[in-house]
Amino acid sequence: MPGIEQALCHIGARVGAQLASTVHAGILPAKDGDMLYQAYQTQSNLTSPLRLIAQHQSALLWLRHTEGSIQRKVSAALDVFSRLRLTHSRPDYGIASVQVQGTDIPITEEKVLALPFGTLLRFRKEHAPQQPKVLLVAPLSGHFATLLRETAKTLLQDHDVYITDWHNARDVSLRHGPFALDDYIDYMMRYTRAIGPGVHMVAVCQPCVAALAATAIMAEDDDPAQPRSLTLMAGPVDCRVNPTGVNQLATSQPIEWFERNLISHVPLPHAGHMRRVYPGFVQLTAFMSMNLERHKQQFRNLYEHLVEGDEEKADVIRRFYDEYLAVNDLPAEFYLETVEKVFQTYDLAAGTLTWRGRLVNPATIRRTWLLTVEGERDDICAVGQTVAAQDLCSGIRPYMKSHYIQTGVGHYGVFSGRRWQAQIYPRVRELIHSAAG
Repeated sequence: MPGIEQALCHIGARVGAQLASTVHAGILPAKDGDMLYQAYQTQSNLTSPLRLIAQHQSALLWLRHTEGSIQRKVSAALDVFSRLRLTHSRPDYGIASVQVQGTDIPITEEKVLALPFGTLLRFRKEHAPQQPKVLLVAPLSGHFATLLRETAKTLLQDHDVYITDWHNARDVSLRHGPFALDDYIDYMMRYTRAIGPGVHMVAVCQPCVAALAATAIMAEDDDPAQPRSLTLMAGPVDCRVNPTGVNQLATSQPIEWFERNLISHVPLPHAGHMRRVYPGFVQLTAFMSMNLERHKQQFRNLYEHLVEGDEEKADVIRRFYDEYLAVNDLPAEFYLETVEKVFQTYDLAAGTLTWRGRLVNPATIRRTWLLTVEGERDDICAVGQTVAAQDLCSGIRPYMKSHYIQTGVGHYGVFSGRRWQAQIYPRVRELIHSAAG
């Protein structure tokens, strides 16, 4: 891939790597932490017209190209360049229907409970038989809940599925106040009560701590809506076990460093102007820097598939990056408390986590079935971190608890892909239906 095509494919990855290394190395002085978002917004405003032009010219050249022509190569390069951008709106879930007992059932999205920082969304199935109700708890960690699109679609085969559809904090007005870890746990309980008794909670990654805390509080209060089962998948319940690079980064600096260097005020013209946030683009560049060569190779592959006319393979890469490059800002209070209480002081595992000043005690959970799931090659939440919930939930009878390690998968393979569908999901379904029975 010569000349301009190669340069275009490397631009986005290089910018991401530079930003991530600058942030992680602490090169930005304290005063520049607040300037980070404004600098990003300015760059985005300046480059947006270039990408629109590239997109338009790519389409024109593609219409005129012949196989192997220079027009085809330039069109492919411009297409790649136009996609090296971040977006800040939730992509569509795109779940139009699902197979239930051999019948294709239409899906409609239904807002059950809309709150300032998130909406409880239901994937309602028309004329479907009664099925166990599942609350799928998505991470609030820089991406939108659509990252769990495949997880939700798989669950929909046998369940009535709801999801925590988190809003972008930069679009939430200051009049709605702050959103901290206590508020996050509140939302878990409010969503569960809105669904009603008999709900089964499935938490993926980051929200495992909040989901376990909410379940413990509801159990201690003998709340009739307490989850009938709780599935924790690849979550940081106890980060003292097998620390990963993510864990080591979180403990490499005091919490004050994170606040000074990574927290920014939302700039104009966004609805959340002046709200303090951890920008989603910072989180994304951190993740991309961990596997930079792989992302660069994917953009090279996209270019080559377009030149070769293999639209099917090109669309697979396009769809992935349309989702991956859609970023969601986190409220500063929630981000900082999560870093401190989950990754630095391990409050839940240490028995010191509180909610509204009240000690969270997982041992009070007695009527909720528990399943923990881990991936053998997970480099974000290592083996041992999620299964720690089994010991914390000492009040649950042994026959109501189970643990599963999936061989051969990393973090994302726990809740998406072939092994999720063929090997992990059947165990999740079995637990839910056992608890529902």
